[in-house]
Amino acid sequence: MNRIKDLFEHKSKGILSVYFCAGHPTLDGTADTLKALQNGKVDMVEIGIPFSDPLADGPTIQQASATALKNGMTLHKLFDQLSNIRHDIHIPLILMGYLNPILHYGFEAFCKRCQEVGIDGLIIPDLPFDQFKAEYLKTTEQYGLEVIFLVTPETPEARIREIDAYSHAFIYAVSSASVTGAQQSFSDAKQAYFNRLEQMHLNNPQLVGFGISNRATREAADAHTAGVIVGSKFVTLLAEKHNAQEAVTALVEALQQ
Repeated sequence: MNRIKDLFEHKSKGILSVYFCAGHPTLDGTADTLKALQNGKVDMVEIGIPFSDPLADGPTIQQASATALKNGMTLHKLFDQLSNIRHDIHIPLILMGYLNPILHYGFEAFCKRCQEVGIDGLIIPDLPFDQFKAEYLKTTEQYGLEVIFLVTPETPEARIREIDAYSHAFIYAVSSASVTGAQQSFSDAKQAYFNRLEQMHLNNPQLVGFGISNRATREAADAHTAGVIVGSKFVTLLAEKHNAQEAVTALVEALQQ
C-alpha cells in the first residue's frame, strides 16, 4: 500500500505534514532535515523542488527557493540525495514543485525516478486538473504516485467533487486564495470554509495548508479536517537555526503555543 494511504488508514485526525525546500539553507541538508522531521514525530513531509518563479508561494518560500538555486540544487542532485533515503526514512514523502522543471527533466523519467527513490506522491500547483487527467494521469498511476490537488475557498463544489473522485490520498485545502505565509489566526470566513469542506463528506481526507504557524491556526484547521501542512513557519526556523533538529523542536513548540 502507498505510504500516504497507509498513514490515513491508521490516523484520521491530528496529522502533521511539514514542507521544506530542498537545498535550503544548505545544499546537502536534505537527509538531515528528513531525519529530524521523522524523529520529531512528523507524519509526512513535502520536499520542495526549487524553482525560479514559484507563483503560489509567499516571500519566505520564494527566498528559500532562490537560496536553494544559488546553492546549486537541481532535480538531478535532489534525486541523488534521495537515492538511499528509504534506508532511514519510513514516513510518506511527497515532492512538491512546479511543472516547468519537471517537464524539463521529462515527466515519465521524473515519475520513474520518484518510484525508484521511494517518493509516494506529487503536488504540482500549476498543473491544471483537466490537463492532468488528459496527459499525465496514466503515467502517475503506472509509477504508483498519488497526485494531490489544491482547493481554495473559491473552488466550486462541483470541481471539488470532481477532484475528490480522481484523488486517492488526500485533498490539499488551501486556507485562502492568496500565497503561502504564516498567519496568527484564521478568520470566521476561513473556518466556515473548513466546515463547508467537512460537511461535503468527501471520499478523501483534507489537510489544511497556507498559514499554519501556531496552536490557534492548527486547532482551527484540525477541528474540521484530518490535519495541517506547515511550510513557511518551518522554512523560517530552518534559516534561523541552521540546524534541522533545533528547527523541528522549535516548530513543535510553536504549534503548542
